[in-house]
Amino acid sequence: MSAPAAIFVSGSQLITQRHELSGITYLPWELRNALYGNHICHTFQGGSWADRSPLHDAAFHGRLLSLKTLIAQGFNVNLLTIDRVSPLHEACLGGHVACAKTLLEHGAYVNTVTIDGITPLCNACSCGSVACVSMLLDYSANPELETQLVFPLHEAVKRGHRECAEILIAHGADVDKELLNCGSPLYVACTNQRTGCVKKLLELGANVNCGNFRDTPLHAAARKSSEEIARLLVDYGANVKCKNTEGKYPVELAAPRSPVEQVLLFAEGPATLAQLCRLCVRNYLGSSCLQIIPQLHLPERLEQFLLYR
Repeated sequence: MSAPAAIFVSGSQLITQRHELSGITYLPWELRNALYGNHICHTFQGGSWADRSPLHDAAFHGRLLSLKTLIAQGFNVNLLTIDRVSPLHEACLGGHVACAKTLLEHGAYVNTVTIDGITPLCNACSCGSVACVSMLLDYSANPELETQLVFPLHEAVKRGHRECAEILIAHGADVDKELLNCGSPLYVACTNQRTGCVKKLLELGANVNCGNFRDTPLHAAARKSSEEIARLLVDYGANVKCKNTEGKYPVELAAPRSPVEQVLLFAEGPATLAQLCRLCVRNYLGSSCLQIIPQLHLPERLEQFLLYR
């Protein structure tokens, strides 16, 4: 049984075209682009792979030559699917730097947000492409865009991409930004047991007690039985006497007689004078301690101690 023809009026000319792909009627991309401007929409399968343009496909697979050819043929680099996914989103998701750069050079919008609240920068952080992240930031990508639901820094640490996180923080990403659905970047790193990211966030001035509402990073580490992360947090002054919304201390979430429980029980004792002094200095200087401490011209050994090096 043949599918019905798709009928469009362009000016005074009646155009009737029928295309079939896997038994599904779809529209030629050139007509779609003409009718919907910057948006493309499949009649029956909006939001699926069926509503992606050849430009999206070339960007996703990193086919630079095909991408340049399509752009030369007049394809709009800001063409969006019904879910507002752009070709730049696709290039960044695959870490295809050359494709992303070509799109940006031809006017691709760097801060386009999908209906799921995702930017190209989020996709670059998801795949861990340091080159893509740096380039997007050079093209004025905003790591703190309020319309996005997924934040690049949280996405980077969730997947253990430490270098991406460091670049984002250097470009103004809030190291303590707490999201309702997942908490602070440090909390996300602890929840996903990304030790390298936990260490880097703490080095860059993250608040060791900023988590997900009243659930602290130390609660997350105890829950995940992450001994190394628990030690790091305690060393940076995590509050072992902080109760979460369930009224539990971190030690109460640790497995009985586990290494994490031992770390937390030991931390309940008095801290050394050296540790108290270090925490006092760092808390006074705040998140700028990394920049200020080297300028104090302290003895090298003392400077390294204050910087946890």
